[in-house]
Amino acid sequence: MSYFKPYRRKVYYYETDKMSIMHHSNYIRIFEETRVDFLEQAGMPFRLIEERGLLMPVLSVECSYKRPLRFGDEFEVTPVITKFTGTTLFVKYRVVNTATGELCAEGSSSHCFTDRDMRPVRTKRTYPEIYHLFADNVEEEG
Repeated sequence: MSYFKPYRRKVYYYETDKMSIMHHSNYIRIFEETRVDFLEQAGMPFRLIEERGLLMPVLSVECSYKRPLRFGDEFEVTPVITKFTGTTLFVKYRVVNTATGELCAEGSSSHCFTDRDMRPVRTKRTYPEIYHLFADNVEEEG
C-alpha cells in the first residue's frame, strides 16, 4: 500500500457548468494535478524529471463518471500505479467526495518516458532513481 496522501481540494467555480456541476473535461486536469502532487510527495517533481532530460507524454486517458461534484465540494483523488514497465507507466484514479464518501469518478492514464526527441527511454538502466520511484510503488489491483 502506498504511503502517499491522496490529492485533495475543492471544486472551483470556473470548473462548473450551467448545472453547477464540475464539467467533465476538468476530471482529466485533476488527474494531472494528482500526478504532479504524487511526484512532489515522492521528492521527484516534474521539474527535476524534465531537468534530467525526460518527458512523460500521455498515451491514453479515460474517465467514468459516477456522481457529480458541485462548486465548493471538497474531493480527494487517490492515484494507484497499477503497472510500470520501465518505459510505460499506468495509473488509476478514484475521485471521492470527502463530505459524503461517494465515488464520483474513476479513471486511468498511461504515459511513456521519452527523451526530448520523443524517443522512448528505458529508465531502469539510464535513470535508476526514477525507475525505482515508480517500480517500488506499483500496487496490485484489488
